Amino acid sequence: MEKASPSTQRWLPGMTSARTFVTSPAVWHAHDMADPGQWTVELSDAERYEIVDATKRAHEKRHTMASIVRDDFELPSLAPKVAEWVDVLHRGRGFVLLRRFPTDLLPPEAVELAYAGLGVQLGTPVGQDAAGSLLGHVRDEGVRRESPAVRLYRTRERQDFHTDGSDIVGLLCLQRARAGGESRIASSYAVHNEILRTRPDLIEVLYEPMYWDRNDEQSSGEPAYYPLPVLNDVDGLPRFFYIGWYIRDAQRHPDAPRLTREQSEAMETIEATANDPRFYVEMDFQPGDIQFIANAKILHSREAYEDDEDPDRRRHLLRLWLTAHDFASVDDTLRAGIPPRVS
Repeated sequence: MEKASPSTQRWLPGMTSARTFVTSPAVWHAHDMADPGQWTVELSDAERYEIVDATKRAHEKRHTMASIVRDDFELPSLAPKVAEWVDVLHRGRGFVLLRRFPTDLLPPEAVELAYAGLGVQLGTPVGQDAAGSLLGHVRDEGVRRESPAVRLYRTRERQDFHTDGSDIVGLLCLQRARAGGESRIASSYAVHNEILRTRPDLIEVLYEPMYWDRNDEQSSGEPAYYPLPVLNDVDGLPRFFYIGWYIRDAQRHPDAPRLTREQSEAMETIEATANDPRFYVEMDFQPGDIQFIANAKILHSREAYEDDEDPDRRRHLLRLWLTAHDFASVDDTLRAGIPPRVS
């Protein structure tokens, strides 16, 4: 059971904190997850074909990524496992890796429907950009991030530890990179506890609003940046929502409040802690792998990568943001993804 417990952190001179440590199965370190068998589920042949058959039925009924709901994609044999995955995301370690999703048994256009069909067993897809896209294509589009309007997932550059929108984030690997591109995940609760133990003053800073860039995706008349704290309590537990480059990018706006020395130090401490090998687990995705993470409990990063010259062999992942059916991992303002742009 997740709870907050009284802290015994090392106090710094003049600093006080009423915050508490989190005790939960979602507080883990690299050595706790050293055996991939703890967090990897391999789909059986029967389960793979059950997904294929459900996809065929959904296609015959003309369901699409935008229209499909849980009852449209029946998976009777897989349902108990799906319930286990939801429990792991909600009450457990906060992540699971599925292997052998049937990308090899379906034509490319059907893979997206199959992925959405599995995703809606866990939650409702929500928009990932100002256009309201329900499925994100994570691949190098040959663009350079010369402004915040180019989001990092469209490049081959490294993405430091961060969270996404929604309760659950799913990544399906269609094709791996020639080199690099490894996924790393860290327990945000473990990062929280370490900062509370060593720098309780910075925990207090993270509960104060910082200013985030909207990546030029704001609606007409909407400010180009907005205030949001990195930490906010949800049901008595700290919700972690962090994308460091969004916060730093907001500094390009002359009227945005300047980051304080303490805020910059708090951000650097999050990143240094999550990047410490004691705190993260690394996954090298194979085609057919799906990583599901509980967004508020897991920070994730992506290493830089090199692609093959053949376009068909270039790294390509499909991303889902899901509002969970059975739990909320983030506060209500974040559960619905990115709102569509209004002209």
